[in-house]
Amino acid sequence: MRDEHTVICSPAVFELITDDAPAVRVKVDLTYHSRDPFAVQASFRTGHGSAVDWVFARDLLHDGLIAPSGNGDVRVQPVPHDPNRVQLELSSPSGHAVFTTCAQTLGEFLHRTYDAVAPGHEYSWLDFESALSELLQDKDTDRARD
Repeated sequence: MRDEHTVICSPAVFELITDDAPAVRVKVDLTYHSRDPFAVQASFRTGHGSAVDWVFARDLLHDGLIAPSGNGDVRVQPVPHDPNRVQLELSSPSGHAVFTTCAQTLGEFLHRTYDAVAPGHEYSWLDFESALSELLQDKDTDRARD
């Protein structure tokens, strides 16, 4: 399976929630790579020509569709009193943002990732030899600079 590679991309619209203004629609590209089978990436299109990328566990997204999940920089949970929406909370040293989005859109994206790499089979998609080789090459490069 290591020789195979699958990339799943799905556009979505999130709404940035603020206390003092109406919600702002933000285009987000959700991406899954079978070479990094435990993670998903959310690329937030800011409208300034660049994207803000967040990478987090696929399981976190799945669990957050059902109940509050996450205790770090990324938290996901169903929106109270609206089972059709999910809340995504992002925190970093440079700021904090709360978004909501369609639960069905996230669920469909996750199902596509599970079709590519079934839950519990992620390790069979990892190429440990390649990762170790890259790590050792980076160390050798660092030593050569010193």
